[in-house]
Amino acid sequence: MCTKTVTKPKAILFDLDGTLLDTAKDLGETLNLILKKLDLPAVSYDDYRPVASHGAMGLLKLGLGDNIKAYDIEVLRKEFLSTYQANINLHTRFFDGMRECLKQLQQDQLRWGVVTNKPEFLTTQLLAHYPEFSLSGANISGDTLPVRKPDPAPLTHACKLMDIDAKDCWYIGDAQRDIEAGNRAGMTTLVANWGYTYDPIPVSEWQADYIIEHPLEIIDKYK
Repeated sequence: MCTKTVTKPKAILFDLDGTLLDTAKDLGETLNLILKKLDLPAVSYDDYRPVASHGAMGLLKLGLGDNIKAYDIEVLRKEFLSTYQANINLHTRFFDGMRECLKQLQQDQLRWGVVTNKPEFLTTQLLAHYPEFSLSGANISGDTLPVRKPDPAPLTHACKLMDIDAKDCWYIGDAQRDIEAGNRAGMTTLVANWGYTYDPIPVSEWQADYIIEHPLEIIDKYK
């Protein structure tokens, strides 16, 4: 990890899946619905949870394995997204402590927002289930701009919408691409180690400024 001096941010941006919301079961069970139609074995929760941050393609690659070349992956990707849209909030919930964290940010007059690689039509539909997101200063999706994370542009775009300098912003996510994007944007970066942090490269090597284990540690960092 880096060793930046902690300074109170003017804003905090969050990844969505695996950071703010635990979406793994709805994503994983969507995969299993697709696999069932293909007469392929289901994937267990323990196997699909670590891959949930990798979206439709990552989950399809997990479920299809060596058979992936036998299928039209783009057709299956579209079917995955439409199936997930129909089941988007059956099991999804805030991670423990995250609601309290967002409430505290509001009390401390710290602006916050969301930058995700999730497609905008899914982001908008999912966030509508949670009144807390009406207070978000910016919601940037994977197709809001022509590029997405690990490109830093979605993060800097969120800062422009919130009228915040990137150097005064923290970015928190559970994937290496989140940390890369935040670092490239000049932000302080934090790994949400309660999320889907499975990666061939250990989180300690992601070059994040901090690794945190619980959402309320965010508050502790700037208090």
